[in-house]
Amino acid sequence: MDINELKKHLGQDWIAVQDCIGTVLKSEISLLNSVNGSILSNSGKQLRPLLALVMARACSAGNPGAGLADLTVRYAAASELLHNATLLHDDVADESDQRRGKPTIYSLMGPSVSVLVGDYWLVKAMELILKSCGSDNEVMLIFSKTLSDLAEGEMLQLQKAQTGDTDENDYLKIIYNKTASLFEATCVSAAISVGASKEMIEAAKAYAVALGLAFQIMDDILDYSGTESVGKPLGVDILEQKITLPLLGALAAVPAEECQRIRKLVKDISGHPEYRDEIVGFVKDNGGVEYARRRLDAYVSEAVAALDVLPDSYEKECLSALARFTAERNR
Repeated sequence: MDINELKKHLGQDWIAVQDCIGTVLKSEISLLNSVNGSILSNSGKQLRPLLALVMARACSAGNPGAGLADLTVRYAAASELLHNATLLHDDVADESDQRRGKPTIYSLMGPSVSVLVGDYWLVKAMELILKSCGSDNEVMLIFSKTLSDLAEGEMLQLQKAQTGDTDENDYLKIIYNKTASLFEATCVSAAISVGASKEMIEAAKAYAVALGLAFQIMDDILDYSGTESVGKPLGVDILEQKITLPLLGALAAVPAEECQRIRKLVKDISGHPEYRDEIVGFVKDNGGVEYARRRLDAYVSEAVAALDVLPDSYEKECLSALARFTAERNR
């Protein structure tokens, strides 16, 4: 899947999203404009607005005259603004020095600036949604739920880092709340924006949730099996006391006594960062990465299967390819 080629295919719709983001972020404060420009210059793949546009086109493929509504562009832009707002907040919570291989706003300007700019992007995202919804608050409620999910996911993750007792149900709830929920809001709002049928909206939801879970599982796999080129050092999750699917898979393969020992290492790692190498080795030696990859592949298949109800189109093929790309990416 060539992301840049897909953006070219989207043409003016993609340009409209970029223009919308740039316009809504404009401020009379030059420092804020400078910081916003820095973030936009390191914006990554912008997968969420990309998904929004492709999903909207896929849902309207059976009605060629429908085209993409202005609502789609605004919801797509809002999803990217909201995503980056959460990253700015996460960098403070995690004390992250790097994001996508570049210094974070947190590391350059401190936690207060990172939080304030994150708040600004969040408000601008909600402004776009509110202006788009009019008297219909369905999409507003969808994005509001996502904001609630994000906060609850972060708090559950912090709670489990303290107790060290994360199980697979906890893990799936955390990654749904922190990652898949925004994928869901992005794709469902896009389907709604083009007047998709209830069946198509449900398909968009199922696809997005499975894709979001797969996307985060891949991130967690890369923390154990990637390379330093992915934009962050390996083993960061362990240093932050996060028990993710590769570790859970390895823990399930050993006796209870060994499981308890490893969990204690994770719980105590803040005072003993040297434990990281032992834990990473434990995961690799006990099939943790392979376990997580099997679960990843299952979610990718689930995402692709959800698209069956959509009419055949190039965009439907792209959605399938994006799901498979999730399992193949290296960053």
